[in-house]
Amino acid sequence: RWWQLPYYWVGIKLYDIVAGSQCLKSSYVLSKSRALELFPMLRKDKLVGAIVYYDGQHNDARMNLAIALTAARYGAATANYAEVLRLLKTTDPGTGKERVCGARCRDVLTGQEFDVKAKCVINATGPFTDSVRKMDDQEVPNICQPSAGVHIVMPGYYSPDNMGLLDPATSDGRVIFFLPWEKMTIAGTTDSPTDVTSHPIPTEEDINFILNEVRNYLSVDVEVRRGDVLAAWSGIRPLVTDPNSKDTQSISRNHVVTVSDSGLVTIAGGKWTTYRAMAQDTIDAAIQAHDLNAGSSKTIGLQLQGAEDWSPTLYIRLVQDYGLESEVAQHLASTYGDKAFEVAKIAQVTGKRWPIVGKRLVSEFPYIEAEVIYGVKEYARTAVDMISRRTRLAFLNVQAAEEALPRIVDIMGKELNWSEQKKKEELEAAKKFLYYEMGYKVKSDQLTDSSEITLVPSDIERYKKRFHMFDKDKKGFITILDVQRVLESISVQIDEKTLHDILNEVDLNKNGQVELIEFLQLMSAIQKGHVSGSRLAVLMKTAEENLGQRVVIPVDRSGGGL
Repeated sequence: RWWQLPYYWVGIKLYDIVAGSQCLKSSYVLSKSRALELFPMLRKDKLVGAIVYYDGQHNDARMNLAIALTAARYGAATANYAEVLRLLKTTDPGTGKERVCGARCRDVLTGQEFDVKAKCVINATGPFTDSVRKMDDQEVPNICQPSAGVHIVMPGYYSPDNMGLLDPATSDGRVIFFLPWEKMTIAGTTDSPTDVTSHPIPTEEDINFILNEVRNYLSVDVEVRRGDVLAAWSGIRPLVTDPNSKDTQSISRNHVVTVSDSGLVTIAGGKWTTYRAMAQDTIDAAIQAHDLNAGSSKTIGLQLQGAEDWSPTLYIRLVQDYGLESEVAQHLASTYGDKAFEVAKIAQVTGKRWPIVGKRLVSEFPYIEAEVIYGVKEYARTAVDMISRRTRLAFLNVQAAEEALPRIVDIMGKELNWSEQKKKEELEAAKKFLYYEMGYKVKSDQLTDSSEITLVPSDIERYKKRFHMFDKDKKGFITILDVQRVLESISVQIDEKTLHDILNEVDLNKNGQVELIEFLQLMSAIQKGHVSGSRLAVLMKTAEENLGQRVVIPVDRSGGGL
């Protein structure tokens, strides 16, 4: 609406003012025509104008790891893959009260249990805040109100390279955004109460809500297809209520620090942008509650691992010194900072003219095999870690992540001396993670052996004709041999393993062949937008078009001669 432009402009200008000297760039207003020039995918009919403001984006998994590695560099003892079973307590001889003095932990990889003794225990466990607080005191009321937020990743063409979209007031009042991210488009988000779990799963309902909202903003020329969802996941926001506030129902968007009667310090809520202030407030509370000796805080200006020698042009040195592809070098520099050189040093020579080093895990993403070796050096111990937190493959494209898994497991197996059984277990665990937690299941459910065929009779005849071009013997199904025969006739070569993978995507009953009904189910799902990027469908269409162009050369004028 026209009146919303000045309303939002004032709000965004206040956002700039609050940012002060840290403001990235000043916000500004765009006319309708200028907005469409910069964001051509937008719907024209209801658009009045737009306001552009600037925000930051970061690799949260790498940030988390960089903080842990920096802490270790300054003397912290860190334990990865460890869980707390219970808190240890002792009785204070002076007051007779019980005091928390450590924790009983378990190494989830080996099952080994061990005690960690401490003068002060800090509970900084996000969504699991209340479960640790109840280890201290069963009667304590919950302060964490977990909320599930689902995000989906779509191809990069849904948004411009350097411009995203956010609407703070959608059809049901929730915020919707879609932004360029890692050369893809990330869209979200839902916001609904949830139970705390280590394995949150995205639902089809949440994914379709986001897609329907995206459709409201994009031009009718852009078909928003369910099949374009490359990955989907659910995250849990640990929203909190301040136990010390009078209105205990109000949710705090800030962080809350509390100290229990037994001395357990809890930090809950907050967000990435204020993590250093959160840490400082927490340590200050711990020092005061436990009378600890400490100097002044050193967090302001402290550089995290990888930051010391980083510069925006660092990736050029990686290209020049090691012969890495420019895209790979940019990825390494932005992810690892000055530690990118350590990754480049262990990258294998390709034997090609270019790139000289750096074999990719999958062709369309800049992740290289050397990152797996480096990840192991930085204490990664599972294939799930590697595809989701050390690289972002699982978050960007679940099928690409599955394709990279065997090689990732092989490299990790060599580095960590895994047995064949252990490698098999890691592969299965990672596939299960992709299937349930990263949206592979809800993606594959779009095409099943019970999928409804909704094609009109003319389309059915057209697709039958295409199918029978491959099924010359009228068997009612096609095999790898049928496909190979047609491809050879149009001079196209695809290796047998790839052909097997292509047919397996459509072989819904997994009997080693594609029946006519399965092919019609595939074409119906593609037409409805439930499936996109089917290699078999494109291959068969291309073959039909190429064969259709081959006409018989007339020989009548030569008298039927040679």
